[in-house]
Amino acid sequence: MKTEVVIVGAGPSGLATAACLSVLSIPYVVLEREACSASLWKLRTYDRVKLHLAKRFCELPHMPIPRNAPTFVPKNQFIQYLDAYVERFNINPVYSTHVELASYDEASKTWRVMARNALTDQVEEYRSRFLVVASGENSEGFIPDLPGLQSFSGKILHSSSYKSGRPYTSKKVLVVGSGNSGMEIAYDLAEHEARTSIVINSPLHVVTKEMIHMAMVMLGYLPVSVVDALVVLLSKLKYGDLSTYGIVRPSLGPMRLKAVTGRSSVIDVGTIEKIKTGEIEVVKGVTNIRGNEVEFEDGKSYHFDAIVFATGFRTNPGKWLQDADSFIGEEGYPRQKFPNHWKGRNDLYFVGFGRSGLAGCSTDAQNAADDIARKRTTISYSSQR
Repeated sequence: MKTEVVIVGAGPSGLATAACLSVLSIPYVVLEREACSASLWKLRTYDRVKLHLAKRFCELPHMPIPRNAPTFVPKNQFIQYLDAYVERFNINPVYSTHVELASYDEASKTWRVMARNALTDQVEEYRSRFLVVASGENSEGFIPDLPGLQSFSGKILHSSSYKSGRPYTSKKVLVVGSGNSGMEIAYDLAEHEARTSIVINSPLHVVTKEMIHMAMVMLGYLPVSVVDALVVLLSKLKYGDLSTYGIVRPSLGPMRLKAVTGRSSVIDVGTIEKIKTGEIEVVKGVTNIRGNEVEFEDGKSYHFDAIVFATGFRTNPGKWLQDADSFIGEEGYPRQKFPNHWKGRNDLYFVGFGRSGLAGCSTDAQNAADDIARKRTTISYSSQR
């Protein structure tokens, strides 16, 4: 099949790109390995999740989130928004289609995309002038290879498979990872009366969603250093010195840290209070696992019935993009750094790889679509001369 643009992925990044191309009347095809759009939101998020940022920072291009939606939109309402987005822009992804290889043909100046249809097990070929990689930063859940993990006889799961703490009532559960997912899952487990421990190894900022909302608005008017200083001050006033509980602040301020490393602040949903009351225990560094016993850096060991790994995700273009090393670095992100991360050679684009959330996805999508439109205009003009 021939088209102008092939988009790989029907998550928010792919949908945003499709909508921007539609507005510009540019033909495209979206290939999606799952049987639905926005599969991360629909299939791999826990029940209580909400958007951590205010809705104004999470809207996709050309369609605002409804005004009557709450400022911090719950999972189900955001899914409804994404489904309405698909309908409004008449986006029809080719579902259950897994890209196995994307290669650039220098002779014809086109991309050749080979994708396997999971329903027929047939490999289908797509040809396009432009290729948009929109498979996202959260393509595949990552579980570290901890010493002795294979000997653990309890339940092991990644945060993308976690739904609720209901099945873990009265059980001892270890959460590995202290980002937003890990901290929120620990809270949810404690709420369901699981005996919960969480591994916190790295320094982190703890803030409220209101603090981050304020900071993002203020960044439009004040230097990041001033905004960071204010957020840190507010955090200290609200939470006090958390080092007693094993939580240390990074040297960089929260907004600067996000910009430089991509690491987000932890937006507290009540976890800190449960840590202070002892309902959630903070532990350091897993050193070994023997059966159901997990050993830690301080020499202590505890019995656990389950381990939840909130240890993040990995990108997957390196598995199917030919000559990926020339486009993608060791961590699976584009070699081009922000703000040029969205554009590669040979009419290749990356949407949603800027570590800047849904707002970044939207900006990348608009940049990619506008650039494709400019190139099509240039090609058309040149052919007419």
